[in-house]
Amino acid sequence: MGKKKVIQKSETEAVKEPVVTKKKTEGAQTRYEKGFIYIQASYNNTLLTVTDDKGNVLTWLSAGSLGFSGPKKATPFAASKVAEAIVEKIQKSGPSTVEVFVKGVGSGRDAVLRSLAAQGLNIVSIKDITPIPHNGPRPRKVRRV
Repeated sequence: MGKKKVIQKSETEAVKEPVVTKKKTEGAQTRYEKGFIYIQASYNNTLLTVTDDKGNVLTWLSAGSLGFSGPKKATPFAASKVAEAIVEKIQKSGPSTVEVFVKGVGSGRDAVLRSLAAQGLNIVSIKDITPIPHNGPRPRKVRRV
């Protein structure tokens, strides 16, 4: 390990350098006209993701992040509250015309769609993208209690 070289500046040199302070500036928010909403309704939770037309995530929300816990996360009431909160989040910059993709078999599927339509979003299409197996691997043996 060598010695560290410390350069000391005189007072006149230190005064000449401008002091740079970073200003927190809010840039102009981009307005999105068209976007996608992905709903994932599982048996345990309901998640909503809002993306722009290129697929970049703008915001997301789940029933668990709103404070619902345990079996209450999978209820239709929690799903409708998630939809209301997500519409409130995207009110300023988010898309007003959306395509909805629904995935999963949870009880919050229909509640989210009804709540999104009631909040005033212009829903262009609704597509179900739940994965369906086309005779994949052999199922597990039947559980005997």
